[in-house]
Amino acid sequence: MAKYQNYLIDLDGTTYRGHQPIPAAQRFIHRLQAQQLPFAFLTNNTTKTPQAVVQNLAQNHNIKVQPEQVITPSAATADFLLEQAGTHLKDQSLYVIGEQGLKTPLYQTGLQFNETDPNYVVVGLDSDVTYHKFELATLAILRGAQFIGTNADTNLPNERGLVPGAGSVISLVETATQRRAIYIGKPERRIADYALKTLRWSRDQVLLIGDNYQTDIKCGLAAGIDTLLVYTGVSTPQQVQQQKDLPTYQVASLDDWEL
Repeated sequence: MAKYQNYLIDLDGTTYRGHQPIPAAQRFIHRLQAQQLPFAFLTNNTTKTPQAVVQNLAQNHNIKVQPEQVITPSAATADFLLEQAGTHLKDQSLYVIGEQGLKTPLYQTGLQFNETDPNYVVVGLDSDVTYHKFELATLAILRGAQFIGTNADTNLPNERGLVPGAGSVISLVETATQRRAIYIGKPERRIADYALKTLRWSRDQVLLIGDNYQTDIKCGLAAGIDTLLVYTGVSTPQQVQQQKDLPTYQVASLDDWEL
């Protein structure tokens, strides 16, 4: 079994389920820290800022990390928008469906808020989404705005079960506009490439860990990164064995993974 120098670890379903801890994940993180192995969390959740994620991990899961160790689609989307806007950044605008964890880094790019005729529409998970927000996003996209989706997760595992995720919200706008969003988060390789660039890690020394074959594992496959599927969240062994491309490794618990 290969020894990896760096670990990219999913949060929801891998490190915890909502407010419910996953003790094996906590022990795994502590083992990484004891051996001084660099790691970061690669999440598809855009509702929280990295600072809020760090606070939650410390207060509720006894995991102490720095904000720089949290990679989100929000930051990756901001990076993508900066690339797209280029030298025209000051002349372009943005409309967002999402929560503060998404809006903060996007508007920090310098793109201005515009709900009528923006250059870009970004859609993510929003627990307070309304018909009016969908209406504004739909009309803007039909007027020509570039349509960006944070991630394709149809469901989000928490202590109550599998609740609707960002992909469910985005799919409504896709149906209304008959346009497919440009996706940034897992399973797209964009977020993995952003993480490697930000962390300055070598692709062949990284192991990506997650509970969802359709997002975590497919992201690793797309990005050429080895993967470890842990069966503590969304995917089941029966579902995974039906796939053509399997994860590099599979475990029932992170207690089963030897560093």
